Amino acid sequence: MTTITHRLPQKRHLVTDLPGPRSAELTERRRSSVPTAVGSAAPVYAVDADGGIIVDVDGNSLIDLASGIAVTGVGASNPAVAEAVATQAHHFTHTCFMVSPYEGYVAVAEKLNEITPGDHDKRTALFNSGAEAVENAIKIARLATGRSAVVAFDHAYHGRTNLTMALTAKSIPYKHNFGPFAPEVYRMPMSYPFRDDTGVDGVAAAERAIGMIDKQITADSLAAVIVEPIQGEGGFIVPAPGFLPTLAAWCRENGVVFIADEVQSGFCRTGDWFACEHEGVIPDLITMAKGIAGGMPLSAVTGRTELMEAVHPGGLGGTYGGNPVACAAALAAIEQMSSLDLNARARQIGEIALAALSSAAESLADQGHGVIGEVRGRGAMVAVELVKPGTTEPDPELAKAAAAHAFSRGVVVLTCGTYGNILRLLPPLVIDDDLLREALDIVIEAQTPA
Repeated sequence: MTTITHRLPQKRHLVTDLPGPRSAELTERRRSSVPTAVGSAAPVYAVDADGGIIVDVDGNSLIDLASGIAVTGVGASNPAVAEAVATQAHHFTHTCFMVSPYEGYVAVAEKLNEITPGDHDKRTALFNSGAEAVENAIKIARLATGRSAVVAFDHAYHGRTNLTMALTAKSIPYKHNFGPFAPEVYRMPMSYPFRDDTGVDGVAAAERAIGMIDKQITADSLAAVIVEPIQGEGGFIVPAPGFLPTLAAWCRENGVVFIADEVQSGFCRTGDWFACEHEGVIPDLITMAKGIAGGMPLSAVTGRTELMEAVHPGGLGGTYGGNPVACAAALAAIEQMSSLDLNARARQIGEIALAALSSAAESLADQGHGVIGEVRGRGAMVAVELVKPGTTEPDPELAKAAAAHAFSRGVVVLTCGTYGNILRLLPPLVIDDDLLREALDIVIEAQTPA
């Protein structure tokens, strides 16, 4: 990775207990203005961020292992992105591409057509959020195939809108009492190597799902199969080798649209531009958001031209979709990913994190404190699955306590998983090695008995 000069000192530095008094004051103001339904993992209020550091209103500098949930891979104040945003905003912030179009939208579409998997002819439409991209991918697949059924998987997370809640597996907090949900969504078992029965490899797991599809739906009723190549909110589950290629091949043979949801795993996060590239899988449609624009709201669906062009004129769009400021940010962010070789950097981060956490798991097990069931991930998308000692029973309370301990020591780390027992690490791809290692030491400390 090219050496980066950071604007802020890349050091953890606490001047108050967390949260500090100014953050506590803001929390009181928040209680009278923001519903409790909108939560925050780290209750400190940011005033600055750069590289791997977040500075709060009390002057504390915390290490960021969240990246705004995989958004700020290029950094939260990347100079090239900030300059592109300011320049575009100086000229115009909005015209609506459906009213008076602009080059930035076209340029982003051209770039995504270039970097997404496959050398086939493609088209791209831009939207605002990951959920919106997923909804539009389903619309495209249904219209293009003339079929209505959609398959999603156990542990999936695809968003919070009505259709994407139907696709999402976990009830609380995402779906509970928000129904009824969109119909014709069917859920199949995922490849989950840590929890699958012995002998269920990737191919067998895919064949298990395909067999259930044949029995419950049939291919000629199925519009699309949507899957996260590495599941995000569901637990950073990396399917066993062969799972994705087997599913994709079956879809191709049966005229089913294969959708890769790369909202969280895309844009260098796993050490490739997109996670599905790891096994050479070429999706028919790919959904993107989060890391695409360095923190600006933007999402996209890129797909085979014959699918994208099947939709009638006016059938895709939205007032803010492909906002010109967000497009400028995306072009700058993607250029930074390339020029800084953030794919290579993500792989380096993965090597450091997986080695440190795996060594800690072995050491804890040797001490009779085997609470780390599995360390997994790819690139800078790493997870620790916490269990009750000597079992595979999920331990969500330990995950919650470990995240809270890390926060108290100035490290922002998130939890996730169907069972709430996963610590997930999503550091900015521009984090320094020393800062990363310090954060990992604290994460490990958080799982160690007093």
